[in-house]
Amino acid sequence: MELKNNKYYIGGMLVKDLAKKYDSPLYIYDTAKMKSQYERITKAFNKTNVKIHYACKALTNINVLKYFRELGAGLDAVSIQEVLLGLKAGYDPKDIMYTPNCVSLEEIIEAIDTGVKINIDNISLLEQFGIKYGNTVPVCIRINPHIMGGGHQKISTGHVDSKFGISIYQMAHVHRIVETNNMKVEGIHMHTGSDILDVEVFLRGAEINLETAKSFPDLEYIDFGSGFKVAYKKDDFETDIEELGETLSNRFNNFCKDYGKDLKLIFEPGKFLVSEAGIFIAKVNVVKQTTSTVFAGLDTGMNHLIRPMFYDAYHDIINVSRPEGKERIYTVVGYICETDTFGWNRKISEISEGDIVAFKNAGAYCFAMSSNYNSRFRPAEVLIHNGKDYLIRKRENLDDLLRNQVVIEDL
Repeated sequence: MELKNNKYYIGGMLVKDLAKKYDSPLYIYDTAKMKSQYERITKAFNKTNVKIHYACKALTNINVLKYFRELGAGLDAVSIQEVLLGLKAGYDPKDIMYTPNCVSLEEIIEAIDTGVKINIDNISLLEQFGIKYGNTVPVCIRINPHIMGGGHQKISTGHVDSKFGISIYQMAHVHRIVETNNMKVEGIHMHTGSDILDVEVFLRGAEINLETAKSFPDLEYIDFGSGFKVAYKKDDFETDIEELGETLSNRFNNFCKDYGKDLKLIFEPGKFLVSEAGIFIAKVNVVKQTTSTVFAGLDTGMNHLIRPMFYDAYHDIINVSRPEGKERIYTVVGYICETDTFGWNRKISEISEGDIVAFKNAGAYCFAMSSNYNSRFRPAEVLIHNGKDYLIRKRENLDDLLRNQVVIEDL
């Protein structure tokens, strides 16, 4: 979102015009930012045989999936439903990595039948998989490197108490299962967490991943997950993707020489690709002053944007209606019958009832985590592409809430 001549634009279009056309609350995404982020990471690793898999759990609208497919990305799917969405979006099954957690063998079988790559992260399922398929279906193995990486406990996935991955200390057991069932292990995978700031933490995990990979002779690729941090506020820190690209590319290429094979390097960014591409706009319903606080109450709530309440996540909040107004201090809240606070004690241009405010960094894990709590309708989504705006999800109505409910006639 850019400020030009005292007006806010996204993708070259006036935010206020989009609010008027599509109403609020509203998610808006800009493909130009998605493309620049995709090109940034591919350029950072252009010395390697790199493949970017978009972690679609961040934002699963099928138009976004199609757009990343057009850019050349593969797909990281964590459920059979995401696999099916990816196939609907036109992805080649071999460009989809299915990385579930705590699922049944039946779901894995369903995924195998679609032809996608299978990534397994626990001993029990690996053994069941090996007994059933032997060497007829290749598999990737997700390890747990026992590293605390990530910006919040709830988004750290590679530490000793995490439910994700097979412990590096269980590799002897893994090899016993693989050898007994004559399994073909085509990839090794790790993901330490999201919002990783320190490149050194990521590189430590990468070393563990590479060391583990040495003992598997038939690999085709090594998947390093993602978790790259983006900026959420002015002067915020972000993962230095260029530094990581230079350092890890050299290390990976040297590993491939020692391994005797040019392996593919895979990353699975989600937030990195779409977070900054999205904004979320809402209207101010009330300005309420109490004995200690001035609240700005919006026509939305944590049902539409749960990250601040769930992760203590920070989203910059801007008064689109008054870009250069006098700053005042507000606590921005929603209309849900819970404490749903978007931001405490924020300096925002003076707010009046009816103003439009925008949340930045709303492309990743925002609409995707929305709900119908309090029986509220989920908002619409709009995509800005090549200077045009497209409605890519209609605003819900009462029929949507009732669609799958079954009325008992005798009641």
